Amino acid sequence: QVHLVESGGGVVPPGGSLQLSCTASGSFVHIVAMGWYRQAPGNPRELVATVTAGQSTNYADSVKGRFTISKNSAMNTVYLKMSNLKPEDTAVYYCNVRAYLSYSSNFGDYWGQGTQVAVSS
Repeated sequence: QVHLVESGGGVVPPGGSLQLSCTASGSFVHIVAMGWYRQAPGNPRELVATVTAGQSTNYADSVKGRFTISKNSAMNTVYLKMSNLKPEDTAVYYCNVRAYLSYSSNFGDYWGQGTQVAVSS
């Protein structure tokens, strides 16, 4: 299985910055992609940003130009640098990893426990 450990959430004022990190461990043979999703109270979980094994990135329109996703493949770690944070960015942020547990199986999606980000003055 895949175990994800997230860190970096907190409370920041509008315009502030935070960096989230997520490290994957376990018995997987290949990570297809890593990413971040978020869920605000009363809303469905939504994509924030993803990065593939080939370094292709994808961002939600609402965070383009403010958030940057990156990864350290050797450490199986993904980062989300968030700048110019807005109150509407307040949510629980979840790390997602899409990985193969073996070369004969299909890939699976694995989730972290979530880390709270609150943007408030």
